[in-house]
Amino acid sequence: MKTILLTGFEAFGGEKINPSLEIAKALDERETETYKIVSFELPCVFGEAIDQLRLALQEVKPDIVICVGQAGGRSDLSIERIAINIDDAGIPDNKGNQPIDEPIIKEGPAAFWSSLPIKAIVKHLRDAGLPASVSQTAGTYVCNHVFYGLMHEIRKSSIRGGFIHIPFLPEQIQTRPLMASLPLNEMIRGIEIAIQVSVGYEQDLLLEGGQTH
Repeated sequence: MKTILLTGFEAFGGEKINPSLEIAKALDERETETYKIVSFELPCVFGEAIDQLRLALQEVKPDIVICVGQAGGRSDLSIERIAINIDDAGIPDNKGNQPIDEPIIKEGPAAFWSSLPIKAIVKHLRDAGLPASVSQTAGTYVCNHVFYGLMHEIRKSSIRGGFIHIPFLPEQIQTRPLMASLPLNEMIRGIEIAIQVSVGYEQDLLLEGGQTH
């Protein structure tokens, strides 16, 4: 049986809710014949988020790690391909930190690839009727910060990991009528599919997932 570490973030940017945390709570302790899920909440704070993730890794000793974060404005479940070694915050984090053009890990590589089967995840999500795509950027805020920190922490281990961005919830766009959203139950279903695929696929599928712009 595989142990899955699933993380979500506290609310940030003036929001009262973060769907990534609601997903993590909903799936915490879910167990099947092939995997069990352990969920953790991460602070939306540079530095502290990686510290808490490191503690979770030590406590849970997972086989697979999936970190989830909100990306308001996106219209689908975005399976991230790459984490880059830069913090460049457009807004302060929840403790007022706003690093600009700072490396996440000094002397670290420019980037890390996700080790999740990202193309297979997208295929299975679409087959299930959910909007999904491979994303070529996780941004430069706390989500990318955690994604890079995760891949740095597990780089010499057999643990596989990656990051998934999710849209707003419908209740978050009441004053943003042009923004996309997904119901919470659909996002929960999508993340569980991503977990199932990550457990089932040791190697990714060779499918298109690139972008021309």
